[in-house]
Amino acid sequence: MADFTHLVIGAGVVGLSIASRLARRGAQLFTQDCIIRQKSYGRSCVSRGSTCCTMSARKLEFPTGTVTEEEHEKLTHMHEKAKLLGVPTTFIPLAKGKEIEPAVRAQVAILESLSTGIVSAHSLMEYLSGELDSHGGDLALYTSVVGIDYSRASNLYNVEFKTGNPDEKQETMSLKFESVINSAGLSAPTISNMLLPEERKLTAYYAKGNYFSYASSRPKTKRLIYPCAHGHTGLGAHLTLDLAGRIRFGPNVQWVLSPNDLVADGSQIDEFHAEVSRYLEGVDKSAMAPDYAGIRPKIYPKEHEGFTDFVIREEEGFPGFVNLLSIESPGLTSSLAIGEYVEGLLYRQ
Repeated sequence: MADFTHLVIGAGVVGLSIASRLARRGAQLFTQDCIIRQKSYGRSCVSRGSTCCTMSARKLEFPTGTVTEEEHEKLTHMHEKAKLLGVPTTFIPLAKGKEIEPAVRAQVAILESLSTGIVSAHSLMEYLSGELDSHGGDLALYTSVVGIDYSRASNLYNVEFKTGNPDEKQETMSLKFESVINSAGLSAPTISNMLLPEERKLTAYYAKGNYFSYASSRPKTKRLIYPCAHGHTGLGAHLTLDLAGRIRFGPNVQWVLSPNDLVADGSQIDEFHAEVSRYLEGVDKSAMAPDYAGIRPKIYPKEHEGFTDFVIREEEGFPGFVNLLSIESPGLTSSLAIGEYVEGLLYRQ
């Protein structure tokens, strides 16, 4: 007999979204903070991103600097896809773009998104955690998964945990679940490898994103500014605003060996200044300073070519075991939809 219906491993915004969604069905939920042993939820990927989301604010996206036909085609493709999805975007004349954002450089096209903005990731996670609690779910912090086994006889997952502050004496416990949802972010490959056979084991790769703060009052923008993305790894060093209206630039892409490499790399300042100056006039390099960094969870190496999407799947041969891999940007934007999608996988909706 199962101790709980579902185990959600990972208490970031995606894990909490999934857990709160399942809890509203009346399922017995046990949500814990995977192998990172945090004292609070959302202390990994989501707390170190741009916190941009499709909310009620505005974003400009455009090809800048040395404009190519490929960049224009990318924006046109983005606009057409947005229309299919019901997301409001519009091309605006360059003269109007200069009028509303005088410091922005755009030579060929400007695509405006009318429903993109910023959100307090912490407030969202606080709400989801409250939803989980109000529907009877359990959130176990300072708890790590150390082993997972699947019994085909009982169709249950036996999961071993270590609980307690890692700096103090920890206790071991074991619980049984009907399903396990692996939403562990940077630790998701490690969790997956505890269960799947050797030929299906994963290697984790880490793409660091550095952010730089900006202390000058000039140039000033009222919107999020995104250059046309090059390649598939990141969106480029865009301009974003925090909830207080402060400017920061980032993230770039810097491949690293450890998920704990979380200090912003100040040596990247020349690269950042050159990139930002492609689309913004009068950027003062002396006003830029390394701010913070985050890590994108990857399951493909730097040499991998082509677009890689989120991986969300119920693993073959392991009914009820759902893997969520490479959940990076736009994971925050997608978090509520991912919760709905995982519910559909488990309940065949």
